[in-house]
Amino acid sequence: MSNNNPLIDYPDLPPFSAIKPEHVLPAVEQLVADGRARIQAVLAAGNFDYVHLVQALDEEDDRLGKAFGPAGHLNAVAQDEALRNAYNSCLPLLSEYGTEVGQNAALCAAYQSLRDSSEWDSLSEAQQKDIENTLRDFRLSGVDLPDDKKAEYMANSKRLSELTSKFSDNVLDATQAWTKQVTDEAELDGLPESAKAGASDRAAADGKDGWVLTLDAPVFIAVMSHCKNAALRKEMYIAWTTKASDQGPNAGEFDNAALMDEILALRHKQAGLLGFANYGEKSLATKMARDVQEVTVFLEDLAKRAKPQAEQELAELKAFAAEQGAEDLQPWDIGFWSERLREERYSISEEELRPWFPADTVINGMFGIVGKLFGIKFEQREDVDTWHDDVRFYELVDDDGSVRAAFYLDMYARTGKRGGAWMDDARIRRRRPDGSLQTPVAYLTCNFAPPAGGKPGLLTHDEVVTLFHEFGHGLHHMLTEQDVSGISGINGVAWDAVELPSQFLENWCWTEEGIALISSHYETGEPLPKDKLEKMLAAKNFQSAMQMVRQIEFSLFDMRIHAEYQDGLSIQEVLDEVREQVSVIQPPAFNRFPNSFGHIFAGGYAAGYYSYKWAEVLSSDAFSRFEEEGEFNESTGREFRSAILAMGGSREPMDLFKAFRGREPSVEPLLRHSGING
Repeated sequence: MSNNNPLIDYPDLPPFSAIKPEHVLPAVEQLVADGRARIQAVLAAGNFDYVHLVQALDEEDDRLGKAFGPAGHLNAVAQDEALRNAYNSCLPLLSEYGTEVGQNAALCAAYQSLRDSSEWDSLSEAQQKDIENTLRDFRLSGVDLPDDKKAEYMANSKRLSELTSKFSDNVLDATQAWTKQVTDEAELDGLPESAKAGASDRAAADGKDGWVLTLDAPVFIAVMSHCKNAALRKEMYIAWTTKASDQGPNAGEFDNAALMDEILALRHKQAGLLGFANYGEKSLATKMARDVQEVTVFLEDLAKRAKPQAEQELAELKAFAAEQGAEDLQPWDIGFWSERLREERYSISEEELRPWFPADTVINGMFGIVGKLFGIKFEQREDVDTWHDDVRFYELVDDDGSVRAAFYLDMYARTGKRGGAWMDDARIRRRRPDGSLQTPVAYLTCNFAPPAGGKPGLLTHDEVVTLFHEFGHGLHHMLTEQDVSGISGINGVAWDAVELPSQFLENWCWTEEGIALISSHYETGEPLPKDKLEKMLAAKNFQSAMQMVRQIEFSLFDMRIHAEYQDGLSIQEVLDEVREQVSVIQPPAFNRFPNSFGHIFAGGYAAGYYSYKWAEVLSSDAFSRFEEEGEFNESTGREFRSAILAMGGSREPMDLFKAFRGREPSVEPLLRHSGING
């Protein structure tokens, strides 16, 4: 099969154009069988040194990851029914195999024998950390459970993989099920020309007259922020906030409610089987934060500091809207009047800035910033197989001319592509058993509005920040210097520290020198005028406290439903209680935000969404050193690269942070950067 199936043993980059849905399951079946055979052979040989145990099994894991990874990626960025079915058919098999390996007592004993052997002291710190993590993960997979409990744990794991995938599918289907055709241009009054052009292009593609609106994020945000038609805003708000639920225009069709209840129940059972009181505790077993109480105190303290200012910001918004005749401010009005207030207060808007942020200029400027900081160059390759014509491929070239890493960049929203923005690994950096080095390759995915109306892709500054955020994750993956797969790049990094590099890189979107590099008018090439730059920087922290309490709301809600779970728990009641405690805006009763909260119900952030704020303390404090020593200080940039980016998961995040900053983190830079005086 390996000669006929492009997913098996490809020598370099994934052969995307050759991958078909019918290749996926046979490849995974063969590679899982190969993995089982390799484990049996390693255990039978009884030679449990580093090369014959760890490296041998890493080789099989890498083969499986490099086969299923491209299939999973295609399922996220170019999904059709056949691919979805092929992908989903693999999930029970992979879950069963992963749990089976994690519960293999003989394999755990082999790793423990290596840990206890005389070879241990000769292993590098990174190799030791990887083995310690592996032994921890055996315990967290239920290796010590009796056979009947192991079987229950495995069955639960398989079911969870199916449920979380179905959750994502429902959100995608619900998003794509809603469109609205508009034939009277007056209904779109206020909508930016860029958004109108995109809606016109979509209508033409659908064979319709006028304009077609969708629930793709760039379209939704443009309507909510700029469209004067309150009835249209309300219609889109209802569609957006009721996705995959029992409410709204597709009520019940893609409802995630039962899946969410089952996901929480199974996570709670899994935690209990392992001896944890709840899933919150289990989640924190691999994170920086020590326990649920520490997370809760951290979030509630931030809320106390931010909420008074958030209440003041909302009061100012309501007063401003009332002056314009909008007395009764509804949730679908908040984005619209917030943008008007920003324009009034700072004489600037996101849309007004868009012509100065053409995608190519932003990308090249970002490369320039990263090059100055970390001493690398970027070279585009045109000969790489991709999944769509929009996708670009770049190599990272180091000071010495060597290719350090590479990445795929997929910028624009389209049908069949999951919403949001993310970084994922196409392959990891690792030292192969023959001594050769496998360089890392990343996927960087965004969902910006595509070029329309004959203009290039033009980004809002918010979207520029999103791109920098994901690229920060990419640099963490690509600039690693770890050769051990388990702690290479973001592998082995505590989840509440993994956002440090991504949030850190965002800061250069707000420095004068950084903005000069990423902006120029798409028609004239002129730099962003000084007055617009000053207004943009002045507006940086507009409604920052409202934004902070919203993130705290999501974080507390996530932790509470996992840490306080019991039979009959009402997800909505917990959310209502959290909102009463920390929020300043109370959404309408039909709002079903949790039903599309993929981060915690389908992603890696379950009982971990607090990580964004936790890591933002680290990233703000790390950037404050650049404020002290120079925003483009090369030696400081190289030190961040070597102390944080290069280290991967080889050491504890607090140790890495202190090595760079010279002390433990302070929350003060975060509050200062956010303009919060609490």
